[in-house]
Amino acid sequence: MTRDERLGLILATTGFATLSFGDAVVKTAAGEWPAHAFAALRFVIGASVLSLILLKKEGAGAFVPVSPWLQIARGACLALATVFFFSAIHIMPLAEAMAIAFLAPVLTQVLAGLLLNEEVRRSVYGVSCIALIGVVIVLRPNLAELGLAAFLPLLSATFFALLMIANRASLGQGSSLSMQVFVAVVCAPVLIVISAGLKVSGIQAMDYSWPAWDVVARCALVALTATTAHWLVYIGTSKAGAAQVAPAIYVQMIVAIIMGWWWFNDRPDVYTLGGAGLIIAAGLYLWRDGLKADGEVQSLSRAR
Repeated sequence: MTRDERLGLILATTGFATLSFGDAVVKTAAGEWPAHAFAALRFVIGASVLSLILLKKEGAGAFVPVSPWLQIARGACLALATVFFFSAIHIMPLAEAMAIAFLAPVLTQVLAGLLLNEEVRRSVYGVSCIALIGVVIVLRPNLAELGLAAFLPLLSATFFALLMIANRASLGQGSSLSMQVFVAVVCAPVLIVISAGLKVSGIQAMDYSWPAWDVVARCALVALTATTAHWLVYIGTSKAGAAQVAPAIYVQMIVAIIMGWWWFNDRPDVYTLGGAGLIIAAGLYLWRDGLKADGEVQSLSRAR
């Protein structure tokens, strides 16, 4: 590994760890402000700042997307993935919600075949079953305690996988900054509509008023840490390559366990660790199997 690759891996790992720190900050607002309102304000702040940066760097023309409906789909998927995940970590231990959310890379492989007509290797289906077993193991105690609410991180993983599919479909349609802005400026109003709808729904748990200053500050902190994290991952990937960086995403699980234990006294039990281990092992297997398949394709191309 070269010096640039090592630096890239360090930057990407730091970025992924920062995302988990932001998730822990979101959890601190549980009971003070609803998750859907927190998500809406977080993206309003993030979209505003990113838009100003894009305007300064690339001008007004950068705000015109090549495929508007695709960008709307990206923003809607991110909005739903976020509100489901924020809701999950408000009511579940951080490590358990994170473990189930890690099903997203596996779902992405399966959905790519259905939605993008990509060839799906046979191993993907077998490994997906193993990952689902891991999800069932993690869900089992939460399902008895929380009921259907325990499926929130699974819904989040599904919409995040759909976001990854939409991201693949939109490759080459703008700079990395403009693609961040497109998804954020759609995500923010979608979350505002969701939040407003839940406020007037008559459900007491969904009602809210203007938050205390420290909740607003935490929203701003999450927006800052998330933007910084994505930037670190992008720079790290550009230096080390996607294949080198991909496994670093699982550092989020380690940080989630540490933050959950330290801030909220949530100690993961053997079921959580075992189920998370299966899900992470499935993701790592698919990553390594994908590298092997890509290597074989490149060898065949050189032979021709």
